[in-house]
Order: sequence, then C-alpha cells, then structure tokens
Amino acid sequence: MNQTPAQTALNQALIRWSLSRATLIAETATSWVYRVEQNGRNPAVLKQLKPDAGDKEQRGSALLAWYGGEGAATVFDAMDGVIFMEWLNGPTLGEAARAGRDEEATIALATVVKALHGAREANPPLLLPLRQNYRALLEMSAAGWPAMSKDLLARAVGVAHKLFDKPAAALPLHGDLHHDNVISSSRGWLAIDPKGLLGDPVYEVANSFLNPIDAPKLVTDPRRIVRLADLYEARLGYNRKRVLGYAATHAALSACWDMGAGKSITLQLNMLPLLLAAYDQA
Repeated sequence: MNQTPAQTALNQALIRWSLSRATLIAETATSWVYRVEQNGRNPAVLKQLKPDAGDKEQRGSALLAWYGGEGAATVFDAMDGVIFMEWLNGPTLGEAARAGRDEEATIALATVVKALHGAREANPPLLLPLRQNYRALLEMSAAGWPAMSKDLLARAVGVAHKLFDKPAAALPLHGDLHHDNVISSSRGWLAIDPKGLLGDPVYEVANSFLNPIDAPKLVTDPRRIVRLADLYEARLGYNRKRVLGYAATHAALSACWDMGAGKSITLQLNMLPLLLAAYDQA
C-alpha cells in the first residue's frame, strides 16, 4: 500500500530517533500529535505539522526549541516538520483552576512566565511582532461587530493604541499562554504550543484572564480580575494598568478572531466591560 508523504515522514522520524508504538493522541487544524516510546519504555511525543500548517506553527516550534526546556517542554530534535519532544504526563493548570485551585494555578502561571522570559545566550528565532498579531483588532471595522457592542470595540482599539504608543521592552513571547497550554511534569509546570511573538512581556499574561475554558463563573468574577492583576504585579513586577489593558484588548482581539472563524464571542463580550472597568480603575 502506498504511503502518503505525511506517513512517510512519520516513519522516517521513528527510524531516525529509534522510536516505536506511535499512537495518535491529538489532532488540531495544523498538526498531529503522537505518543511514542523510546527504548521500548520511556514515553515521548512526536508533533507532526500538516503540510498547510503555516508560518505560525513553524515560529512556535522554533521558539519552543529555543526555550531549551526552561519553563517549557524540551525539544530533543526536529526534521521535515516533525518535532521530537518531551512527554508531559501531568494535569494542566486548567484542571487545577477548574478544581478550585485558581490562586495556585495563577502563581504557577507566573512562575512559568518568569522562566520563559529568562535570558538565554542564543539569539531567538524570527518571531511575529506583537503589534502585527493585533491586526485583526486594529484593522477591523466597527460595522462587523454586534450593534450593542460597537462601543466596546472602540474602547479596546483606543486602549491598544495607548499600549503600543508607549515604548516597552521587546522579548520573545509564548503568545498563547493559557491554562491548558501549561502541563505538570516531574520538572514542574511546563508550557507547550507557543505562538512565537516578539513584544511587551506584559502581554504574556493577558490570555489568562479569559481562561481556563469551561469555567465561566470563575472567569467572569470581577474579584478574580483584580486578584490576577494584583498577583502579576507582585510576582512579576508588571504595572497593573498595563496588565489590565492587555487583558481587555486581548479579549477584543480574541473576539475578532472568533468572529472571523464563525465562533461564538459570548465570553469575550461578557468579559470586555469587566476588564475595561478594571482598567479604568487601575
């Protein structure tokens, strides 16, 4: 039976790294993820990018390798769109937060951010500037938003321009650091699946305000918004107003992405007034 190019690449990777028992454990729009075994016993992961995965996956994979296992899963090697990496066997921070341990999860997330943003000797790979990542929000017409929410879009765009107009340090950013992209392991909590951005380090915590998924009562609690901003200020030294500004604008940006994909934006529209109010009061 003839193999597809993807099957051929997977088999070549298994042979190259002496791996066996490839079991598909996840499939996304851009990749297949396999659990494999090393030496017949030690688990590992092969992430195989689909042919049309695009630059985002390539950037993310390069950044994950650049982290060198500090705050993130270790990449052992890569070839022809297949990444050989560390197996993480624990629960996600999302599971911890949904189980009532949200403060613990937030502290862990801050610890991961500190590790990811640590200095490294090697130059980072080519990354997408943060402002370009915001194009869907900055370039969207208010006509595309629900009628009752156009003022929220206008406010979010205004806050985004304020954030980008004020100079800030530019660091390599994971860019998609939400609770279910951080997994427990024998080495502690580690991040997976970075997007690969370059910009203000404060943006790194923005997505946590919309997460974890499937916990709407927790996420939309105004007291939690304040707690997260306070904790990131205390643990990471981030300015509270800037944290809340990125949280609000990221919620609007996320809404733009989801509208483009035909998905519901109910959560973002519920969160935006809360986040903008917290930003105004900071």
